[in-house]
Amino acid sequence: MNLSKQILIVDDDKEIVNLIDISLQNEGFTTVKAYNGEEALAILQENSVHLIILDVMMPKMNGLEFCQLVRQHDNTPILMLSAKSEDMDKITGLMTGADDYMAKPFNLLEMMVRVKALLRRAYYFNHQTQEDKEMIRLGELIINRKTYSTSVGSEKINLTSKEFEILYFLATHLGQVFNSEEIFRSVWKEKYYEANNTVMVHISNLRDKLEKNLGYKVIHTIWGVGYKIEG
Repeated sequence: MNLSKQILIVDDDKEIVNLIDISLQNEGFTTVKAYNGEEALAILQENSVHLIILDVMMPKMNGLEFCQLVRQHDNTPILMLSAKSEDMDKITGLMTGADDYMAKPFNLLEMMVRVKALLRRAYYFNHQTQEDKEMIRLGELIINRKTYSTSVGSEKINLTSKEFEILYFLATHLGQVFNSEEIFRSVWKEKYYEANNTVMVHISNLRDKLEKNLGYKVIHTIWGVGYKIEG
């Protein structure tokens, strides 16, 4: 993924805008800034933007109104920010068309993880061919969906079906971070319970097998967030 993609930051708090702006530019992104929804709409008409970081509470036009207008003609990924963390605020934001949501105050490192995940989902994974999805190569590691097999060169790695599904799921969403519940729902397709450590155990076993054959780490833990395979 090309990190030179341009990101629009929309928030009436100039200090927050500047902090996000510095963090994004340090990661190689270019940015444009707006301080309310009206300014942001004008910028979108004149600029090519690949992702929008959008505050909810703003003067003139709030983030929810802006999001609804954008979604009438544009599918640009939107990461919504709000000082309100209640579930209904999150649901309302996502229902208006936001792709992800973070409550203020937020961790800039976590924001960067989410930004990169949204960009990969929008501009990498959606453009993979079916052949790409069936046969995935991550360095020396080969993941073959058709044969349900995993290998390093000519050496096969013996994985259980669930270990393979977890590996395949993360490998087809490179750079995107998933928590245990998201992985469980995707792989087991069952209801998740808070005390369920099934995913943690399977990932631990999967890591042991992969690292024994590869000699390096494939699945990374983002503490307090979840698991990912780097893009």
